[in-house]
Amino acid sequence: MRSVFTTWLLVFLFVSCKAQKKTATSIPKYTNVKIFEQSVFQGLGPCEPSIFINPLNTNNIVAGSVIDFVHTSFDGGKSWNTKNLTSKFGIWGDPSVIADFKGNFYYFHLSDPEGTNWQSTKVLDRMVVQKSTDGGVSWSNGAGIGHNSPKQQDKEWAAVNTLNNEIYLTWTEFDKYGSKNSKHHSRILFSKSADEGKTWSQPKILSQVEGNAIDDNGTVEGAVPAVGLNGEIYCAWSVNDKIYFDKSMDGGISWLKEDVIATTQKGWGFEIEGFGRANGMPVTAVDLSKSKYKGTIYINFADKRNGKTNSDVFLIKSADNGKTWSKPTKVNQDNTETEQFFTWMSVDPKTGFIYIVYYDRSNYKDTKTDVVLAVSKDGGKTFNNTTISDKPFTPNPKIFFGDYNNICAFDGVIRPIWTSYEKNKLSVWTCLISEK
Repeated sequence: MRSVFTTWLLVFLFVSCKAQKKTATSIPKYTNVKIFEQSVFQGLGPCEPSIFINPLNTNNIVAGSVIDFVHTSFDGGKSWNTKNLTSKFGIWGDPSVIADFKGNFYYFHLSDPEGTNWQSTKVLDRMVVQKSTDGGVSWSNGAGIGHNSPKQQDKEWAAVNTLNNEIYLTWTEFDKYGSKNSKHHSRILFSKSADEGKTWSQPKILSQVEGNAIDDNGTVEGAVPAVGLNGEIYCAWSVNDKIYFDKSMDGGISWLKEDVIATTQKGWGFEIEGFGRANGMPVTAVDLSKSKYKGTIYINFADKRNGKTNSDVFLIKSADNGKTWSKPTKVNQDNTETEQFFTWMSVDPKTGFIYIVYYDRSNYKDTKTDVVLAVSKDGGKTFNNTTISDKPFTPNPKIFFGDYNNICAFDGVIRPIWTSYEKNKLSVWTCLISEK
């Protein structure tokens, strides 16, 4: 969460249009759907979208976007209903949506209990989760996680254990968000729920190396948990040009005594013309399918190791529970010195296919930006990259785009989600892709 958030105007609009292929791909014809859009006010609008497919009914999809929007579909993403989420703990962005294996949805977000955001000393005082048992139509008032005021809790992501339906949450705790004081630090925390989000365990510190509290490359961020075939919990994060990896083999009770350095990364935060800071934080996922790659752990990230105006998307993998890691594979296949960024990954638990969505500028000499989907069906050895947005957008550097896009894949149903911009309006989109 960056501290540029202030106030919001709420306007909804729904549009859909046909997309056209721009590169060779095995993906059939697809449709872009505009979930909703909003006029930008004081540089702000909907962004940081998150999306998840109900594993019991792939027609039921729920998404979230800044600052408190929840979007619900019961026809596979063709049409959407949008409303504002409310909670007794307040809502201050960083939406993260998941579903368990009973079909319940969970919407995680930051807190703002006094409703005055950065003017309040209580903003970000805990993580919050709200549960829906009816496919995203109605939601609980919320449960707090990790309350530790005056420390601040930020950038949360969650995963569900397929064996016992436990929910695992990881995030960054700041001694004081944005502080340059050398006495203020950041760390990665973990908590779990065994009762469908009602109560949560006392947070554990995962990161053995603390970061600063500035919210830059020296801050520990990007913790996205993933669950293995036998209930193993995996998590990776970035700090100081390294991606660290940790794991638990006993449901989060104990973790590695020494975090593994999975790979180097030339900074998780970097500048992109028209966007300002872009997030290249790692995303962790596991192949839960019955394919020959089952159990493989993947970490997807982006950085600028190849040049100041040449960000690229990468993937590393481990076939031995995270003990050793491959060298980074470049996901985007262009040979240009252009920007590819805002990457996110999902591994289909039925097929094992890897889906990575990212912003791409390889077709242009200016700041026009496409959305690309990269697909690997051979365990990350090779990728087929396809432009899935029906037209490019040109960002405005005065407008906040957030820190991430998102994607979910389940049983051949693939739903990326991203933010676009046009005529002073930010909009959230998905793309209807099926590989059944």
